[in-house]
Formats: sequence, C-alpha cells, structure tokens
Amino acid sequence: MAKKNEHRSSTEKAIALYSRLLFSREKLALPDLARMLDCSKQTVMRYIQEIQMAYSVEIESSLYRRRRYYQIKKPWVPPQLYLTSEEINVLYMCREFTAALLGRQLFEQSTRAIEKSLAYVDGDKELPSTSFATFKPGRIDYTPHGETIHRLTEAMKNHRVCLITYKSISAVEPKKICVSPLIMFSHNDALYINGLLASKSPKNSDRPEFDPILAVHRIQNVEITSTTFARPEKYDFEKQFNNRFGVMQDESFTVKAEFAKPVAEYVAERIWSPGQQITRLENGGLIITFNAASSREVIAKILSFGDHAQILEPAWLVDKLAGIVGQMAIKYEHPVQSTQQ
Repeated sequence: MAKKNEHRSSTEKAIALYSRLLFSREKLALPDLARMLDCSKQTVMRYIQEIQMAYSVEIESSLYRRRRYYQIKKPWVPPQLYLTSEEINVLYMCREFTAALLGRQLFEQSTRAIEKSLAYVDGDKELPSTSFATFKPGRIDYTPHGETIHRLTEAMKNHRVCLITYKSISAVEPKKICVSPLIMFSHNDALYINGLLASKSPKNSDRPEFDPILAVHRIQNVEITSTTFARPEKYDFEKQFNNRFGVMQDESFTVKAEFAKPVAEYVAERIWSPGQQITRLENGGLIITFNAASSREVIAKILSFGDHAQILEPAWLVDKLAGIVGQMAIKYEHPVQSTQQ
C-alpha cells in the first residue's frame, strides 16, 4: 500500500509540473521547480523527460548564469481549456483573503480578471462568490499605493534599479535611496520590498547582504531608472526569511519561552521557525524553543500574550524585556487622568 501512495504522489507531481510549464509565459528555473514540487533537481529533470515522452511536447532547456531553465515551446494555437467551478472558487477565495493587501484599484483588477474567466467555467454551477471575506479593522489601506506597487512590479520584472523616496517612522524627512528590488512579500497584513542597495558606502558595508527591507506604504515615490541589475544567484527568499522568526534580519539567536495554559494551544498551532521544539508541561502550559532574527519582534510578540508568556533564554533578551516591562510599570504606577469630563 505504501508503494501505491508513493507512486500516486509522484504522478501528481509530474502533472503539476506539466501544468506549471504549460501555462507559464516565462522560463522556469530548475531550483524553483524543485522547491515547488518539494523534490530534488534530479527528480524534476526525470519528470521533464517523462512529460516529453508521454505528451510529445518539446521542452526547451537553457543555461543562464549557471542556472538551468525550462520552458515548453508553445503551439501556434493555444489549447481550448475550461476552468472548473472549484478552481474559480479558489480564485475568489484568494482575492478576498488578500483584499486588505491589494487596495481598491488592484482589488477591482483582480475582480475583472475573475469575471473574464467565468466564460471558461465548465458547467452551470452556481459559484458561492460570497462565501469568503476578510476582517479588515487595523489594516493598512493600500489604495493610495497602487501606483507604487505597479512601478515596483515593473522594475522587478525588467531588472531595473529604482530611485526610491522613503520615510521611515523615526525619520523627520524622507530620504532617497537607490535600490535593486528583488521581491515583494507580505507579513502581518503589510507589504514589504526586499532588495539590494544599488551602491554601498564604507559606513554601511557591514549591513546584511540582502538589504534594505522597505515597507511599501512608507514609500513616497518610485522612479524607475535606465540602470539594470542582475539578480543574485544565491538569493533565496525562503532561506533568507522563513528560517527564523522576525522579518528584520539581524544575527540569529535561539529563544526559549514558556507559555501558560490559556494560550498554549494557540502557540502550538503556529510555526515560529522550522525545527522548533515544544515541550508540554504538566500544568497545561508549554515551553517552545525557536530561532529568531529580531529581538524587537520577539519582545513585541511575547508582550502580546501579557502575563501568560515569559522568555527563559537567552539571558540578554530576558534583561532587555525586563527593562521594558519596568518602564511600562512606571508609566502605569500613576495613571494619567483623562482630561475629558
């Protein structure tokens, strides 16, 4: 029985690869395909050979900057394909769940795209397009930043350096920086751009290799320059960000924290970092050990649990949090009386 399941999984991956190659309008890198299918590069190459033999399609292979790329040679007449109602429902779901990040203009564009696709739906089933929604209080309104998102997307597609006018929270005045944008990503209902400083001065030569990380809603202007850049071969977003807790990338450190019973299940349901370790306690609480990259974000997360959470290690982080809690206690020792009658 185990071999049968394994064979089915292999077949599904081969079909998924064929679908990805068939509908893609660009060359796909071998490492990206391996990551998508959660298998080795050698396995992807074997799937490609099987697809060419089974479907009699020509898959072009090319080498660029020591990376292997694949692309199906498209026929002159595209195949007539139909979408299932289930596939349309998934599109509706993705649209609604990302509504808070799209802003009104991009949300309307996604809606038009789905409506155009309805003509290709197989059958006449009613589509429950109102089955999904997003809880929006506390979100950032990206409607005023639609043009910024479009320009950054264009710059990433064409590998163009951008002159960005940016104002951080602590800055009095905005500053202009040249950035080679590599990827736009979401984190805690906010959008960020990660890239390379187009030029590094000696004073910031010790900054992280892939820097800066800019909040899209704090970008005041994007000017796409005529200067092009080459995407770094070793840039890997998953490895760079999703291996540690915290979007701000400082040096890695290991955190051990204890959570009380009322929040234990909430904590256990979430991935704080790959390879995290959870120890259940007799009192219903738990201790979790995970890797982090931002002390500020770890402290903010711990504080969000109130007195149900406590950092145990490292000692320097315990001291840092104790100092913050001490300052908070002073502020609330003599509460300020409201001026409103």
